[in-house]
Amino acid sequence: QVQLVESGGGSVQAGGSLRLSCAASGRSFSSLSTAWFRLAPGKERECVVAISRSGARTYHADSVKGRFTISRDNAKNTVYLQMNSLNPEDTAVYYCAADVMNRVVISTTPRDYAYWGQGTQVTVSS
Repeated sequence: QVQLVESGGGSVQAGGSLRLSCAASGRSFSSLSTAWFRLAPGKERECVVAISRSGARTYHADSVKGRFTISRDNAKNTVYLQMNSLNPEDTAVYYCAADVMNRVVISTTPRDYAYWGQGTQVTVSS
């Protein structure tokens, strides 16, 4: 079992920044690929960013490239999402997720992620 606990969400004005953290426990963190998904009202769950076990490979959705950065600290069992230049379209509940499979290509599919955090709300006002 893996437990994931997100923190760092909140409200910010457009153009602002937030940093989300996801602390993992219950399994060797370096054996997990991790990702941040978001779910906005009326939209499908979207993989925003993802990172491989070692951190050598990352994925960034086109909608966040140049603004969002995913990173991880395996020594602290934590993955981070730095969000800059936020806009109202970024408003959503953000979920941390963990994939136990060692895939050649980082998955962006929700069903491939076996473990999920409880989510943290990010609200960006114009």
